[in-house]
Amino acid sequence: MVGEYKLVFGNLIIGSLIALGTWLFLLTVKRAMLRPRLILGKIDEKRRVSIYLIFKYIVWVISFIIILEANHIEITVLLVGSTALLVGLGLGVQNIFKDLVSGLFLLFEGTIQIGDIIEADGEIGRITEINLRSTEMMTRENVTIIIPNSRFITEKVVNWSHNKDQVRFSVSVGVAYGSDIDEVDRCLAEAMADIKEISKTPKPFVRFNNFGDSSLEFEMIFWSNELFFINNVKSNLRRSVYKKLQEKNLVIPFPQRDIHIKTVTGEAPDFRAKKDVPREGMN
Repeated sequence: MVGEYKLVFGNLIIGSLIALGTWLFLLTVKRAMLRPRLILGKIDEKRRVSIYLIFKYIVWVISFIIILEANHIEITVLLVGSTALLVGLGLGVQNIFKDLVSGLFLLFEGTIQIGDIIEADGEIGRITEINLRSTEMMTRENVTIIIPNSRFITEKVVNWSHNKDQVRFSVSVGVAYGSDIDEVDRCLAEAMADIKEISKTPKPFVRFNNFGDSSLEFEMIFWSNELFFINNVKSNLRRSVYKKLQEKNLVIPFPQRDIHIKTVTGEAPDFRAKKDVPREGMN
């Protein structure tokens, strides 16, 4: 018994060393992949993170198999013995298995990567972590939302930064009828030029959209790579527009309605209830 105990304890030590070596190996690979100097430098950073995550999961699976073999546990026997248990638990872990498979699809396809700005369930946030079962998203309020990976596969998700870092946005403004539209155009263009978060290329421009009910409707169209805090950029742009329009005495109108009250001349009819008058000849 003592000899067998020493053998098992030694195997556990070997397994622990293998796990430690795997962790150190992955840490070295992560630093090399995320701080590349040679060929990997040509690969997008977000894509490198996805490649590393796939590599990490594969290495840990191989390491786990080696640890089992080091402890003289046959992986085939373990799989055959657990088949009945896996079948029994299959119905209960369907959603978890679906999330795991979806996580692999996300990593291999790269449709959603760490650092992307996405919109899901009406919430806009930045992807901070992609795990096998779930993905973590940080909202603008610094709230972390944990989303099952299957949601990204089966439901509609808007990825604001999937194709390019710059995205086109617009801000609308109305000015009063009678305003000098050329002057309005200059004010709006200058306001966009003053905001540093608005990209110079492509060049922002002003569009005269329509004749509204109460105003002449203009639209400022611009590109920005400040996707996460774009509402702050729009707020600063509106402030700048308001000040420049004030300087040129250009008015931003508010909806107005004229109410005409007609008076009826002459004696108004008496709508009060009248008492019944008995008819003649009736007893």
